Amino acid sequence: MVYDPDTPFDSIEGALEYVALLREALEEARGSIEEDVALARGEGATRRIEALQIVAYKLDRLGHHVGASHRLLNDLRSLRRLLMGERGAARQAVSEAEPIESLETEGDLGG
Repeated sequence: MVYDPDTPFDSIEGALEYVALLREALEEARGSIEEDVALARGEGATRRIEALQIVAYKLDRLGHHVGASHRLLNDLRSLRRLLMGERGAARQAVSEAEPIESLETEGDLGG
């Protein structure tokens, strides 16, 4: 049975797409902050520079978390593919196996 997600966030692939978009937004924000820092330096606005440096630091930290999330989602996707592949191979092996002609009783199972 294949799961059909209702929203883009209902699948690992959808979450990966979202994280990729978030990475792009972070890169744009970093560029914008760098421009603002350069402007503030030109104006000699020390407190503004310090505030923008804090923003840059926070964006950097968020970027590390987003990167870690991306790696975790990739790992989950790989594990899902591995498990689904094994399940598919197990189903195929069961369907190709010869039917069992007789079942053993509980006493014969060594219990």
